[in-house]
Amino acid sequence: MSDRVLLIEDDADIALSVKTVLGRSGFAVVTAVEGREGLRIFHSERPDIVILDVGLPEMDGWTVLDRIRELSEVPVLMLTSHGQESDKVRGLRAGADDYLTKPFGNAEFVARVQALLRRSAGAGPDRQAADVYDDGSVRVNFAAHEVSAHGAAIELTATEYRLLTALIRHRGQVLRPAKLLELVWRDPYGVGPDRVKYSVLRLRRKLGATAGTDSPIEAVRGFGYRYRWPASAKRLSAQ
Repeated sequence: MSDRVLLIEDDADIALSVKTVLGRSGFAVVTAVEGREGLRIFHSERPDIVILDVGLPEMDGWTVLDRIRELSEVPVLMLTSHGQESDKVRGLRAGADDYLTKPFGNAEFVARVQALLRRSAGAGPDRQAADVYDDGSVRVNFAAHEVSAHGAAIELTATEYRLLTALIRHRGQVLRPAKLLELVWRDPYGVGPDRVKYSVLRLRRKLGATAGTDSPIEAVRGFGYRYRWPASAKRLSAQ
């Protein structure tokens, strides 16, 4: 069975070239021309790798990468017209697996895609485990957007879900309100620390009220919020 590639690229000429090159190398390629369309296809197709252009219209590649990383550890190769080191560092720190500057050679491009897929396949169960977080108290299925606490399913708003996943992915770290605004709201204009405070409060109630226990989200006075391991954690989560 061919590896499935999702290409999110708004330049029609580049998209056609990439699709042709990958098709000749045995890949099954589906394309999107903008970020929201790409995310819809990502949800429905569950690709083996994503090729993502940074300079997309409306929702840029950085935002698309953030949304993908909320759901999955699928390999992501980012494409850009800018070769600055700062952009490459930003992409890798944001969760991209590789970064390629346009224009690029076909042979190098295919080799990088193949290398990422080999690395992903080699990760095996570890890569699959990254799609599910379970500490014995809270369980998050990132691919399905399903959350349960103490064995009971709970309903979260989109903002509460992003808030929970941000805290879990940085578990053990104290995140200041400004950092949570950046990670969760992404467009924080007009959204102040009080908004973060009340969103955290609602999320803590939902996580703790299910079984009448304390929430794993801890408020660190004067600093911010931290997701802490429950005392009975099974530690089955992805790293």
